[in-house]
Amino acid sequence: MSTPITTVISDYGGVLTSPLAGAFLRVNERHGIPDEALGAAMARAGERVGKNLLEELECGRLSEPDFLALLGAQLSADLSRELDLSKFSEHYFEGLFPNVPMIGELAAVRAEGYRMALLTNNVLEWGPRWRPMVPVDELFDDVVDSAHVGMRKPDPAIYVLACERLSVTPHECVFIDDFPHNCEAAEALGMTAVWLQDTPGAIAELRQVLAQRGAPPRAGRPVAG
Repeated sequence: MSTPITTVISDYGGVLTSPLAGAFLRVNERHGIPDEALGAAMARAGERVGKNLLEELECGRLSEPDFLALLGAQLSADLSRELDLSKFSEHYFEGLFPNVPMIGELAAVRAEGYRMALLTNNVLEWGPRWRPMVPVDELFDDVVDSAHVGMRKPDPAIYVLACERLSVTPHECVFIDDFPHNCEAAEALGMTAVWLQDTPGAIAELRQVLAQRGAPPRAGRPVAG
């Protein structure tokens, strides 16, 4: 018999927002960076210093200014012109918008009495930009932010931490993310994963899972938030 699901854990970027590709496209447009050049430069810069720059940034071990200095130097060398990436985050968030249907769906799920958590790979300095885009404190009982806890998806430890902080087991959780490897890591721990490829499809899949196995622990009681 399947374990009842009591908890919904959601990713942030690409789930509660528009696809991340649009944000990177805006960065490229603002700086005149060719397609694929940004990712290639990030990989080369990481090789030069012997670290995965994105991992270091999202785990809070590398500051945003230092990250942008390394990336900007590599891009400048690759493109044979000086690039100033000091407004990277400003341009990135110009291309990112709230995913209103998904936010509304999670608000409805919370109102039904489910425990709710946000599990995000994010950047320490970006908190003032991303949190106001979504009613985080109204939607979620807890926020597990990679930049604050020093680990990131798909590291199994960060999923375990999210469960521990809500006092649930992985088998009680449904997890929503737009990256398949993050979903695979969740499933390996026993979570039920919903891979968001498009919002209507993800909402329908979430609803199907909850209809079959959902057991909201706070059903019939007022939900704070």
